[in-house]
Amino acid sequence: MPSQEELKWSQLKVGLLVVASLAALSGLIFLMSGSTGGLFSKKIRLRSYFQNADGLKVGAPVTLDGVTIGNVTRVRIVPHHEPNSVEVTCRVGDQYLPSLHTDSTVAIDQAGVLGDAFVDISSATAHGPIPLDDSILPSAAAPGIPEVIRTSQETLQQTNDVLSKIGTTVETINHGKGTAGLLLNDPQTAQNLARMIHQLETLTQNISDGKGTLGKLILDDQLYTHANETLARLDDVATRLDNGEGTAGKLLRDDTLYQNLNRAAENTNKLLDQINSGNGALGKLAHDPALAQKLQDSISQMDTLLSNVNQGKGSLGQLVVNPSLYQHADQALSEGGSLVTELRKNPKKYLTVHMKLF
Repeated sequence: MPSQEELKWSQLKVGLLVVASLAALSGLIFLMSGSTGGLFSKKIRLRSYFQNADGLKVGAPVTLDGVTIGNVTRVRIVPHHEPNSVEVTCRVGDQYLPSLHTDSTVAIDQAGVLGDAFVDISSATAHGPIPLDDSILPSAAAPGIPEVIRTSQETLQQTNDVLSKIGTTVETINHGKGTAGLLLNDPQTAQNLARMIHQLETLTQNISDGKGTLGKLILDDQLYTHANETLARLDDVATRLDNGEGTAGKLLRDDTLYQNLNRAAENTNKLLDQINSGNGALGKLAHDPALAQKLQDSISQMDTLLSNVNQGKGSLGQLVVNPSLYQHADQALSEGGSLVTELRKNPKKYLTVHMKLF
């Protein structure tokens, strides 16, 4: 049977163990609540609404730009709050309030592919006032694991479709179908391609050797010399023009031509002014109706005279129209010419003078 002292010592050890356990539990609770500002620090509630909780549980951490500032206290469905019917209530320490705003966005993220869900608050673009207790912060859509998996499956399906089409194309080419298949499988096409490459190599070699026009352009510096000389001449011509030499230089530098043109324009303007004023013969023609009428009458009479001539009226008309007058005149001229010829041959025959004395 244990003695009284042994019992007391056993009870003391049990008491010490209980006290140590309570101290360890208190320290653990304090450490767990240290991220939210401590067990006895003041805290506020913040709410946000989502379409899906994405596996979020009560007690999940709440982070601000990656730093833990609180935890989730409640996740529930609120009826008649569609489409965002999932209400998430968070509790954060008030020492983090200066970094929070009423327009800070709340999102449900995943800690890795297989990690638990947590709430992340972002204030990167927020500039509103500090939220009060039980404030509602706007939610931000974040892709969850199911959505990522679904998107990955769609991407894989699209990749498989592309690979299938590529396989069909390769199979078609291997069977010599289509243009690409003919290029790869037709020996005649290969020969033509090889011949074309050979011709290109020959052409390139000829150019490198300076043969032909292209070879001369690339290797012969005579063209460069001619171009340089031409540019030098052009520069000399431009210098002479700038110095006012030659006719073109005079046109560019000498203002005599400009003055002459200006005087000619002034004289033309004066002449036009005089004509418009009715001075001189041109002015009379432009403004005097009597002179214009006389000119019109003269033109009419000339037209009548020419018409009578064309109709054979009068002596001039007969000369123009009647051929017999031309023939008689031609005959008279011919006979006159014959008479002159006979006089020259035998002048005594026609110029003998007989004198009789009484």
